[in-house]
Amino acid sequence: MDLTELYLQRIEQLNPLLGSYFTVLADYALEDAATKTEALANLGANADPLPPFFGVPISIKDLTPMAGVPCSYGIKALRDRMATEDAGVVTKIQQAGFVVLGKTATSELGATPYTEPKGFAPARNPWNVDYTPGGSSGGAAAAVAAGLCPVAHGSDGGGSIRGPASCCGLVGIKPSRGLVSHAPIGDKLSGLAMDGPIARTVADAAALLDAMSGPIAGDPYWLPTPEQPFVTAVNQPIKPLRIGFLTALPPMGEFDPLCKKAVMETVQLLEEMGHRAEQITLDMTDLVKPLITVWQAGVDMGVPWFLMSRLNRWLLKRSRRNSGGVYLRAVMQMQAIARRIVTQLQDLDALVLPVYMHPTIRVGEWKRLRTAQMFDKIVHWVAPCPPFNATGQPAIAIPTGFTPNGLPIGIQLVGQPANDMTIIAIAAQIEAARPWSQHRPAIAVEGEEGSRE
Repeated sequence: MDLTELYLQRIEQLNPLLGSYFTVLADYALEDAATKTEALANLGANADPLPPFFGVPISIKDLTPMAGVPCSYGIKALRDRMATEDAGVVTKIQQAGFVVLGKTATSELGATPYTEPKGFAPARNPWNVDYTPGGSSGGAAAAVAAGLCPVAHGSDGGGSIRGPASCCGLVGIKPSRGLVSHAPIGDKLSGLAMDGPIARTVADAAALLDAMSGPIAGDPYWLPTPEQPFVTAVNQPIKPLRIGFLTALPPMGEFDPLCKKAVMETVQLLEEMGHRAEQITLDMTDLVKPLITVWQAGVDMGVPWFLMSRLNRWLLKRSRRNSGGVYLRAVMQMQAIARRIVTQLQDLDALVLPVYMHPTIRVGEWKRLRTAQMFDKIVHWVAPCPPFNATGQPAIAIPTGFTPNGLPIGIQLVGQPANDMTIIAIAAQIEAARPWSQHRPAIAVEGEEGSRE
């Protein structure tokens, strides 16, 4: 009970500045926490074991329905629309014993890598509120980084977990396709999007992934529950692995020097640990067009066009120019290219590359651009992420340091299909060698001047 009250107090204090929550479920959370506290007090000696996260607060992203709670998709006119059923991942989170604090901010329809939906206060980066926490899980990442929840639910259809995690100095996992169910609604982006965890440590992210994962009857694709919990990978010894790395991504070009530096420092550390690293090349030129065709169709969710932002209206218009046949051919092309990528990487245990092409941007930085220019900026910035949504491979974002202006920066590790365990183990090994979780933004550490010491 005390823990829930503490987080609700922090939300009341800091959310007006950070814009990390759309909806705060204070009464619901306090009632749930009180019920759990009473159950704990009355727990008998022969009682069944408690769920693994009994009483731990969490947030749910506002693209994901929770029965009886507003689900706006980042559209102001839908802010009071109540969801009628729980998403499967919400059910699993509740079954694990979590207390839901509220629904976190998302970009409109999850379409942009910054969280500034029209009609809402923009989500801001706790490390520097002039900058974005990323998107579309920007509210979730801002909340975890600022201490407005210990862990958060997010979703990733093109970097929407990994990007915010990197912008905010957190760990974010995009699981393998089929590991987390899309029940009861189903998949909307032909396999691109997955739900996953955002947390401050690899262990916390892995443990939350354990709670989220597992098939639900009728899923269009699914992976069986692993024999061992993902959290066990954190302490597993690792044999020397073969790890590839990228310094550029055609057709987007070279990574920003700061992003490339983060990759090379990580590669050097992995080699010091005994792993064998080799530079490779991946050309994504053929993937860009079909991926955009599939991705932009995600804005066509039955929301009236006049409620949408300028960018999403533009994407909707482009999408509706395409016939069903054009969409299906794009899916087939995307799948064929994804097969080629997986085949090219099949001799590697993991791949190291940046999360984004360059470090985070300021809030509203691209707001005044023409729509087509804005879209080109978005496509270029997030380019290292969507290819692995197309392939369905697991990917984990981890922090590695700071930019000269004091913002977090990190890398992502991409694993073999259905092998989330290995990249979690590598990430934990990196984290143990170069601990990060002691770094917290000053805004999250009450009464302290800063938090990087």
